[in-house]
Amino acid sequence: MRILHVSTYDQGGGAEAVACQLLDEHRRLGHDSFMVVGEKRTSHLHIHSLEHQQFSGVWDRSWQGVADRLLPLEGRLRGVWRFRRWLQTVVADPQRWIDLCRGRENFRFPGTWHLLNGSLDRPDILHCHNLHGGWLSAGGYFDLRALPWLTSQVPTVLTLHDTWLLTGHCAYTLGCERWKDGCGSCPDLSIYPPVRRDSTEFNWQRKRDIFARSRLHLVTPSQWLMDQVNQSMLAPGVVQSRVIPNGVDLSVFRPGDKSEARQHLGLPQEASILLYAANAAKSNRFKDYPTVEAAATKVGAASHGQRVIMIVLGEGGTVFPIPNGEIRYIPFVKDRRTTARFYQAADLYVHAARSDTFPNTVLEALASGVPVVATAVDGIPEQIDEGRTGFLVPKGDAEGLASKVVQLISQPRRLRAMGESAAQTAAAKFSLETQANAYLHFYEQMRQSHAEVAA
Repeated sequence: MRILHVSTYDQGGGAEAVACQLLDEHRRLGHDSFMVVGEKRTSHLHIHSLEHQQFSGVWDRSWQGVADRLLPLEGRLRGVWRFRRWLQTVVADPQRWIDLCRGRENFRFPGTWHLLNGSLDRPDILHCHNLHGGWLSAGGYFDLRALPWLTSQVPTVLTLHDTWLLTGHCAYTLGCERWKDGCGSCPDLSIYPPVRRDSTEFNWQRKRDIFARSRLHLVTPSQWLMDQVNQSMLAPGVVQSRVIPNGVDLSVFRPGDKSEARQHLGLPQEASILLYAANAAKSNRFKDYPTVEAAATKVGAASHGQRVIMIVLGEGGTVFPIPNGEIRYIPFVKDRRTTARFYQAADLYVHAARSDTFPNTVLEALASGVPVVATAVDGIPEQIDEGRTGFLVPKGDAEGLASKVVQLISQPRRLRAMGESAAQTAAAKFSLETQANAYLHFYEQMRQSHAEVAA
């Protein structure tokens, strides 16, 4: 089967990791799987950039060419970067700039319409992941208006990693429910992806009209997110849907020798080590670093005679002292096997969030045989077997988080038993192979449904 994945990046956050893991696993299982991305960051042979410039108008291409010729001067002449940016975003496509100023989401990406007729053979399945821009390119990369045509040509599945497709601009609603009946009068335009003015009602209606003319096969990693879909304007465009949990690579994230992992990472053998992993942990408003920090402080204060080290993986910074210990910040680690050692070195994984669909980090901890104490937000309760693989506490409850951590680190035998249960659960429910095969089964159903409609 030929499977074309579409994603924002080939290296980034959790959504990008899910897409790339599926790509590689499907290839391992013998399928011709490949990907196009808004911005390519790796040298992966089966991932290509989604090109737009060659399909733009003469005016756009001309000014983009001028901007490209100025590239060698960046860093040598002051103001060149800013001038190039102005040429690319304002002069080359004035309408795009006008839409941006009006708060309208940018769908002006002509390469989207050529996904199926490029140099690559036509796919049997089109699998779309996040279709909005990433953290560093909130302008987007995909023309959502192409969905009705694309879905008429080839069976198309959308895997939702957040709620952007359901709203007038934001990837997570953070408690707002205006998305259910049309948005407008947005209470927070700064939520990623941010918009400059309140055109959320227009954005919402445009998405609704696009979905109504599409034939979408939809997957969410959690039942929580599927419930959101069923209450949204996306629902009428969905012909088939499945909940398929994200998978974790058990060949990388697995139980290991804790002593060896700590020695390799330069961590003390006798300390209680807690781990929290999140990209840009402090500034990511969808996570909840303040609750993690407050909980770590309370754990340290309650751990008399026992040193406590909280590792925040995915954030740089100087060591932050807490009673009887410290918080250490480790910048984002690209190598997954190095990341896996941090899990293997930890006694507990602590996860606090304001909104979280189905975090990969929780799965990685479980697969590594590390119990999880987390806030009961969105899809997280579907990952944790309460009292067996971890504990859940209310959102923002630093006291509750700390209490469960102290309870477990003071009971080594129970902690060890819960770690064994965590690894068993991950292997049984959340393996990458299980996820990949569930998608392959769904792909076959999609092809059959598409053939019946075409006939």
